[in-house]
Order: sequence, then structure tokens, then C-alpha cells
Amino acid sequence: MKEIYLDNSATTQVCPEACAKAVEMMTEKYGNPSSLHSKGFEAQKELEAARRAAAELLSAEPGEIYFTSGGTESNNTAVFGAAAALARRGNKIVTTAFEHSSVLEAAQALEKKGCEVVYLKPDSKGRFSPDELAEAVDKNTVLVSIMAVNNETGAVQPVEQVKKIIDRSGSPALFHVDAVQAFGKLPLRPGKLGIDLLSASSHKIHGPKGAGILYIRRGARIMPLHYGGEQEKKLRPGTEAAPLICAMGAAIKALPDMNAELAYMRELNARCREGLSGIESVIINSGEDCLPYIINFSLRGIRSETILHYLASKGIFVSSGSACAKGRKSHVLEAMGLSGELIGSAVRVSFSRYNTADDIDELIKEVINADNTLARSK
Repeated sequence: MKEIYLDNSATTQVCPEACAKAVEMMTEKYGNPSSLHSKGFEAQKELEAARRAAAELLSAEPGEIYFTSGGTESNNTAVFGAAAALARRGNKIVTTAFEHSSVLEAAQALEKKGCEVVYLKPDSKGRFSPDELAEAVDKNTVLVSIMAVNNETGAVQPVEQVKKIIDRSGSPALFHVDAVQAFGKLPLRPGKLGIDLLSASSHKIHGPKGAGILYIRRGARIMPLHYGGEQEKKLRPGTEAAPLICAMGAAIKALPDMNAELAYMRELNARCREGLSGIESVIINSGEDCLPYIINFSLRGIRSETILHYLASKGIFVSSGSACAKGRKSHVLEAMGLSGELIGSAVRVSFSRYNTADDIDELIKEVINADNTLARSK
């Protein structure tokens, strides 16, 4: 049976370039990057090459790139680190109700410690309102954290308006963007957009799990979460996972032309939408202006787990939402105001450069079969 992998927002297949670099770092350039001998220097050179690759993709300086274990650590470091660094200037955080759990739960933890947190609701298309953001941000606000692309629906947020709103308010707030679903897919330029902190993850761009980055604008200051070493300018101490980090660098270098890739994803997305739209029981939850890498839809009357297991039995792998939620009810779709029926039957399909039109056609065929053969929930 041919495998058709359509869960790329959860994780991606590691590309050959990243695999080769990881093996090279583990078997040839295996020194500790902090060691003061030639083997350590060799590993350090590779680490800095990966840093330059990430910086170049963001049009940033290498010194603004810090390595982490992935998106969750980057998000936690940004949220807790900013709140701690600016605690004397205020205690208000503004975010959205549809952030990834690594931002939401961090904000909720700070709320329990006395911070005021405002959770902006999305509109019917899954986007926050700049007007509501402007109402929420004030001189007591120390952090605004908004994702660039929603991981469940693909809704692209108007992050280009956030810095102007912060500046007009007179707030000292740092602006953090969770760019895990946008990194390598959209032309994000944090310097141009006024972003102070930006999170990204290796395994969403065909790199290995266990590596990520946190961009910190030169001049911005946050507090570390960990202590005990000089690595990453003491912000993220501990011996760097050089094989994973350098493999991430190789994956970044192997990314195809962004515009060409977006055009290809639009083709796959349009083909998928057309097929799904022909199924009477299907409701598409992702707007047409969402990032084309993601489509969220509901097959009314059939529970998400039932659809997932059926498709998996046919060699087609999709998800019901964020992998980190492990099957829990989607807080994103709930915040968008979708009915319990639609939330309970939601499916997320997400594409990568390894997918083809034939993959889409096979998915549509099996969704039709599922619609015709699976028992409806009561």
C-alpha cells in the first residue's frame, strides 16, 4: 500500500540534505562546539554556518539567532523571558485565544502569578482584529504574542500591523511572533515588521525534531529560563545538539524558492478544495485566503477519530488538529465559534513539497468513500 502523508503541519519527512548533515556531525565532526581544540572548533564552525542560514532566511543578523530544542521552548523562552525582563514596567500580556498551547499555557501560568492576560478572539476567518488589539494594548502591556499562521486552519494573521499599534499606545511591550508554521513558507522579515522575538522549528521544514530557533532583535532583552553555561550567550545554556542544529541548517539551505513553492501549494490546495466542495457533507473551515499549506474541513456526522482511522487504514495520514493536543477538542475552532458537530468532525490536511496531485485525488476518493460507508454519530 502506498503511503500518502498529509500531516505536514505536525511534522515533516526529513530531507536527504538534513539526514546527511546529521550523520556527518555524529560520525565526523562530533566534537563539543565549546571545546578549545580543533575538533571543537570544527563543530563550532558548522554551528555558526547553521546560524547564518537561519539569519539569511529572516534577513537578520547571525547574532540575533539563538538555538533551542524547538518551537515550544522558543515560545516559552519568549513569553516567560519577556515578562520577567519587563516586570518592573508592567504586568499585562496580550495574545489570542487561538495560539499554540506553548504560548497559551505559558500565558495562563503567568496569569496565575498575577499577570493580566487579554486573549483576543478570532473572527469567522480565524484572524484577530487589529482594532481589538489596539483597545487591549496600553502602557502596562509588556508583551504582545501573536502567531503568524494558525497551525490548525492556516489563517494568516495581520502581524504587520502589530508594531504600529504598540508604538501608538506608548507601551514598552515586546512583540513576539510564533512563526513555526510560517518559517520557510512566507517571507517573514522581523526587522522590517518590528518583531522583537520570533520562534521557529526545524521539524516543520524537513529538518529533524529537537532543534529550533528564537530570533531576538538586537537591543531587545529577555531573561533566560535556564542557567549553567556560556552557550547561546547564556540565554540557552547547555551543550548544543550540534547534529540536530546543523541538520536544521542544511534543511534551511535545501528549501526551494519560496514563491515557486507557494504557487505549487496553491495548486494542491485548489485541487483539494474543489474535490472537497463536491461532497455535500463537507464544510471547509479554512478560508480561501489561508496559507495554502493547510486545509481544515469537517465531514458532518462522522467523528474526527473515525475519519482518521479510516484514512490511515488506506495509507493516508492526516490529523484532527494540533499534534500537541493529542486528540483534545480544538480550542482554535471553538474560539472561531464553530458548532460542536463541526469541531467534533474536523480534519486537518497539510501539504509539503513531497506531495502530488495524485495524493490529493486519492484523499478525495477516500473521503467520499468514508462519507458513504462510515456510520454517523448520534
